[in-house]
Amino acid sequence: MSHFEPSFAPGRILLLNLLGALLVWSWLSPGLLFWTELDDAVFFTTNAWLSEAHDAWVLLVAAINTRVFDVISLLVLLALFMWAMNRDSRHPDRLLRWGGIGVTMLLAAVFIAQGVRLAIPYSHPSPTLVYDYVNLVTLMVDFPTKDSSGSSFPGDHGINLFLFAAFMWRFAGLRVALVSALYAVLLSAPRILSGAHWFSDVFFAALAINLIVTPWILLTPVGPTLVRTITAGLLTLRGALPGRPSLG
Repeated sequence: MSHFEPSFAPGRILLLNLLGALLVWSWLSPGLLFWTELDDAVFFTTNAWLSEAHDAWVLLVAAINTRVFDVISLLVLLALFMWAMNRDSRHPDRLLRWGGIGVTMLLAAVFIAQGVRLAIPYSHPSPTLVYDYVNLVTLMVDFPTKDSSGSSFPGDHGINLFLFAAFMWRFAGLRVALVSALYAVLLSAPRILSGAHWFSDVFFAALAINLIVTPWILLTPVGPTLVRTITAGLLTLRGALPGRPSLG
């Protein structure tokens, strides 16, 4: 079936939603301390590495939490996007098709961000603001970096990275999806390593949000139809440009 064709996969939607609901239950259940214990274990382990005895590691963690690295991360995603587009040899207008996919992904990111803001009133500060006497990478280097956030839940970087991987899985195929998922994990790690995010901000909250919301975009006619509509609009716009023959 063409990726342009609307599809509805209720079984996969239910499965992914159940996985998301299970994550939410594991976090909300008062009898379980799984995420609390995991968050503390990850934070105290990684924070202990940020010491004068590990200068090279401190420099690396500081470097990957700068604005420059954020730009590099964006370029990595752009490279993956271009790879997916170049592999799409079945569609003659693949450039415009992937323009439609890109715009749809941006609209989905805005929708999810606004939905999270309205539906999830809960937030919490990063571990470096919760605990005293911790190692702060901002005090150990002489360039701007990030090691704290007053509102670290849920991890917005993680939400967008997992959303990108989901779009690649839906429209680009398994190989690109697996590489995108790997980079989603790697590119979400810097904030955790510096202490700006708890482990659960990304691997519970961001992942659960995507498991619950994204299937309703990608495994229903919503996402594919929006891609098709935007692509058709781009084709019409291209045909109306001077020097281009009309497609009508």
